[in-house]
This record gives sequence, C-alpha cells and structure tokens, in this order.
Amino acid sequence: MLKRLTKNIAAFAFCAVLIGCSQEMAFDQLSPGDELIVVTRNSPTTYFFDGDEATGFEYELVKQYAETRDLSLRVKVAFTLEELIGMLGDGEGHIAAAGLTLTSERDSQFLATNSYLTQQPLVVYKSGMLRPRTLANLQNRDIVALAGSSHVELLTEIKTEFPDLRWREIRAADTLELMQQVTEEKAELAIIDSVEFRIQQRLFPRLVTAMELDGEDGIVWYLPDKPGARTLLEDINGFLAQATENGTLEALKERHFGSIEFASRISSFTFQRKVRSELPQWQALIEEVASEYQLDWRLLAAVSYQESHWNPKAKSPTGVRGMMMITQNTAKDLGVKNRLDARESLRGGARFLKNLMRRLPIDIDEPHRTWMALAAYNIGMGHLEDARVLAERAGLDPHRWQDVREQLPKLQNPDIYPTTRYGFARGKEALTYVDNIRHYYSMLQLRSMPDNKMQPPLHADDLLKFDTTDLLPLTL
Repeated sequence: MLKRLTKNIAAFAFCAVLIGCSQEMAFDQLSPGDELIVVTRNSPTTYFFDGDEATGFEYELVKQYAETRDLSLRVKVAFTLEELIGMLGDGEGHIAAAGLTLTSERDSQFLATNSYLTQQPLVVYKSGMLRPRTLANLQNRDIVALAGSSHVELLTEIKTEFPDLRWREIRAADTLELMQQVTEEKAELAIIDSVEFRIQQRLFPRLVTAMELDGEDGIVWYLPDKPGARTLLEDINGFLAQATENGTLEALKERHFGSIEFASRISSFTFQRKVRSELPQWQALIEEVASEYQLDWRLLAAVSYQESHWNPKAKSPTGVRGMMMITQNTAKDLGVKNRLDARESLRGGARFLKNLMRRLPIDIDEPHRTWMALAAYNIGMGHLEDARVLAERAGLDPHRWQDVREQLPKLQNPDIYPTTRYGFARGKEALTYVDNIRHYYSMLQLRSMPDNKMQPPLHADDLLKFDTTDLLPLTL
C-alpha cells in the first residue's frame, strides 16, 4: 500500500504542476535528432517496467523505429483507453502504439498504419460456470468490457440483433482487472483480445475461452490526422515492412509471446499454487544466490522449480539430487559438498548455468543464449552443439533458439543421431525442459507487474494527463 500511495502522490504532485499550463501540440514533421512522442498504455503486451527497465512488445517495436530514424523517444502513458484516444486526438503524441485494433470508428478520426499483428475478440468465463455457446446465450449475462475498446463497438453492433444484451464498461488500460473480476465471480463473462488473454491466462488459469466473437482483426499504430502525419505514416509503414522482411518483427514476437505456445493450463494452475505455498520460504535465498551470479532471480526460481518443485531433498531415479538436481560428478566439479543443502545446490546450479552461458559462442545474443544454455544444462553442451550443427545443415540459424529447438528431437532419431559427433540424446526432453522454464519464468514476470505498474492520479474520475517520462526518463 505504501509503495502504491507513494506512486500516486508523485503522479498527483506532478499533475498539479501542469494545472494552468497549456498542452503544446506534439505533432510536427520529424527529422533526425528530434523527439518522437508515443502514447501507450501500461500492460504486459504493450509497455511496462521489468525492474528498472522499460519493456513490452509495443515499446520495443517503437523503440527500434526511433533508433533506426535517429529519434529520441518519449513515452506518455494513459490510464484508460478512453484517455489514450483523447490524448491522441488532442495531438499530444505522434503515435499511439498500444495494441489497438483497427476499427471503422477509429479510422474515421485517425490515420492507421499497416497491420503488424492480428488478434481476435474472445468471450471468456470461469471454468465450471455456465458457458455461453451462441450470441443469443450472451443475453442477460453480466459481461464486462474495457471502456473505449473495440469490444464496446462490437457489442453495440450485436445488441441490434439481441436487444437483451447488457454489459458493464470498466475504465482501465488493460484486461487484468476484467480477468480478476471473472475469477472472483464479480462478473460472469469478459470480452478480451486473444493476444492479451493468452499471455495473462497464465495468471488466471481457471479462465477459459467460451467462444470467438468475430474474425481476426489487425493491430495497428494510430496517428493524429494533422499536417505532416501522412509523411510519417508512409515512413512507419516502410519500417514495418522491413521489420517483417528482416525478421525483426518475428524476433520480437518470439521474445514476448514465444512462451505462450507451450503453456499448459494444468501446469499453470499447479505452478500458481506452488508459488503461493512453497516459493515464499525460498524466495529470499533464491534472490540472494541469483544476485551473486548476476542472474534474474525469477529465472533461477523457474529452473529450480522445473528441477525439483523447490524441494531441497528431491531425488531422481538416476541419482541427481537437491533443489537444482545436480549429479555427483557435477557437484564435485562445482565444489558442492552437500547436494541436499538448498543454498549449496542453488549456488552450484547457478554457477553451472553461468559457465554454460560463457562457453557458448560470443555471437549468440540474448535471449537465445539463455535458452541454449538451459538446454545444455539438461543434455550437455556437446549435444547442444550437435543440434546447432543440424540447424546449420538444414539451412537454419544455429544462433537462434527456435531453429536449434527444432533440431533437438532429431538427436534421438536413429536415422540422424549416428551422423552427429556426440550421438544419441533425449532431445525431446531437453525441448520440453526449456519450454517449461520459459513458461514459469514468464509467469513470475507477469506476477511482478502489479508492483511495477504506474498508478493513476488520486482523483481517478478526473484524470489529468501527464507525461510519465518526467518521473521515469526514457529518452534513448
């Protein structure tokens, strides 16, 4: 509460400074060295702080655009979708990059870029409750949707055919509140975009899709329809086309959404339960050890959960033991005297993982380096190198995790593994091992979001628009 209150007071104090000051029109034709002002919203799919570092798919994409055009970047955060649209309409930003769906109503007000992602509106409900299967089933149900969203437009259209359709509009910037309401049975149904739902479902594993409301819609950036905007629009479309062709867009999708593909509702539910029941007694120790070895504590927590479910006495049939399930030989090499001591085991595992990361070729970038090191943690560096060789033979990139991942199952194919240097390995197991860790790691990242979310001013019903970068500088 104190942290949230402090953030609110800081935001309110800054807003007070702005009272009586006119908003300068932000839109102008841009040249190298100028400032690009972007309006966005705070959510896991757009823009948030991971510790002290700004991240998010939309943020990183617009950041790359700014860098390629030699522009500095300033971010303005809206606390509701309605506020975001209002800020753009008032000319307070050059671009709204906020995971916005292309709609006819928005097109009538603003200029839209070419689509770079697609998403679909979903009706979600809590498993075990009454599931709607048709549009008619939505009538007389307690439905929540984000105020100012494309979903409100869609529901308004549906209501012309089904007059008993009702919904409540929630003033927020992301769908976490909607999912929380359905989970706590404060609402029966929520309308949520597929991209956001797939990411955030891991925090709410009891929520499932009831039905799809419409076909896939494009996600775009919007620009105010002002002088000079069409020139900027053409340049942005050129950047998006190039980002698609050179793999930049795919790399960002893999980084931010890649772990969704392998998420399991059952494993998510079990992990959430373990996070509540088991992690609190180990988190301080995991954070301490991770800091010693310059690792993200959430990554170390995810690895130790995958290895032992945070059980320091764990033992496998093959003889590996402890929190990080270290073999006797590896323990000896790492100087671990007691594998059943949680601190020793975590230190040994962290040291081993860092060693593997250092041994990989220097030109393998993050996050590919981490995922490959984790695969080597499971099957050994030699077998990982075999998978990288197979990727190269197939004309793929041995520096890219997804390409190497495709080759891992081949290490147990009798037609292929005899051609490798180190022979047979349980490649499918290593693939699943890394997928699981990525899934748990991303869940822990999502769990930390509420602590890092910017809070609206104290008087939320009378939001004053303010530039969060004056509180948290983000100039590149």
